[in-house]
Amino acid sequence: QVQLVESGGGLVQAGGSLRLSCAASGSIFSFNVMAWHRQAPGKQRELVALIARGGATNYEDSVKGRFTMSRDNAKNTVYLQMNSLKPEDTAVYSCAARPIGSVDYTVWGQGTQVTVSS
Repeated sequence: QVQLVESGGGLVQAGGSLRLSCAASGSIFSFNVMAWHRQAPGKQRELVALIARGGATNYEDSVKGRFTMSRDNAKNTVYLQMNSLKPEDTAVYSCAARPIGSVDYTVWGQGTQVTVSS
């Protein structure tokens, strides 16, 4: 089974930027959709951004205009560029993949911590 490994998290001041990476151990073309989710302490996990196999993207309202998701098919990697970060963006960010024919995200990475200080 393809595995996902995130990297790029860390501590940043409000207004700063981070770029998260999610590297797959196999071809990301086996996935219909790849996405970034986040979970803050005491809150439910939420979908932040997704990118479809054809390249279309969609974003949660609070990150529109600040976050950009992209993919590099040759590197089997997806990215989340996060700009103008806010303290409320603090969370564990996890990469997930939805295989073709599946309605669920069945492949998950281990997550990477993003902390935004005020």
